[in-house]
Amino acid sequence: MQDKTPQDKTAARRIATLKDIPLFGGLTDKELVTIVDDLRRKEYGKDELIFRQGDESREVYIILKGKVRIYRISPAGNETTTAIYSTHDIIGEFAALDNQPRSATGKAISPVTLLAMSQERFLYHLHASAVMALDLARLIAQKLRWRTAYAESIAQYDAAGRLLHILLENTTRFGETLEPGKRYILDLALNQSDLASMVGARREWVNRILSDWRKRGLLDYDNGVITILDLPRVQAERDSRIEANRTSTDW
Repeated sequence: MQDKTPQDKTAARRIATLKDIPLFGGLTDKELVTIVDDLRRKEYGKDELIFRQGDESREVYIILKGKVRIYRISPAGNETTTAIYSTHDIIGEFAALDNQPRSATGKAISPVTLLAMSQERFLYHLHASAVMALDLARLIAQKLRWRTAYAESIAQYDAAGRLLHILLENTTRFGETLEPGKRYILDLALNQSDLASMVGARREWVNRILSDWRKRGLLDYDNGVITILDLPRVQAERDSRIEANRTSTDW
C-alpha cells in the first residue's frame, strides 16, 4: 500500500477537524473535501475586531480556538454584550443569510483562530446539502433559545440577578470543574467594563457587587477569571433577585 503524501495527511487532518464541528458533523468525507477547499484559516489577537456592526462584509466564521465577544453599540456609543462564543461555534452567519449589514460587532477576547468562508460558497454548500442546512437551522435555534433566556432574565431579574444568571449560563458552557456541584472556574477574559455591558450597568457598580460577593464567599474575580466558590449559594442568590426586581403591588 502506498504511503500517504503530506498533502493527503493534511487533507485527512482537516476533514477530521470538520467532523468535530456541529455545522459539518453530518456530512460525508466526499462533501467535506469540497468544504475544506473553501475554508481559510485566520488569526486574531486579543481585543482585535473580527467584524464591526454596520459593516457590509459577509464572511462566515467557525471558531477553532479562543473566545469571541459579540456586542452591539448604541447611538450613544454604549456597548451591550449579547453573547460569548468559543470552539466550534459559528459566527457571522446572519449577514451571509439575509444579505444585510452586520447586526453586531465581534471582538476576540483571547487569541483566536478562525476558519472563514465566503458568503457565496457558504450559500452554495447550504443549497447543495440539506443535512448542512438542517444543522445550521439547529444551531440558529440554539442561539435563539439563548437570546430568549437572556431576554427573560432582563424581565425577571435586577442587574445583579442578570449578571449571576449570565455567569451561571456561561459556567455551564465553558466552566472548568474544581469541585463537582460546588466550585468552578470560568475564564472568559472579560474585564469589569465587559461584564457591565452584559447587564446594562456601570463598571463601578460591577466592581462593588463583585467585591460584595467575594466577601460573602459566593464567587471571586481575578483579572478576568471568575471562580464560583459555592454554586448552590450563587444559584440561590440569583433566584432571590427575582423578588428584588418585583415592584410593590400596593396602590
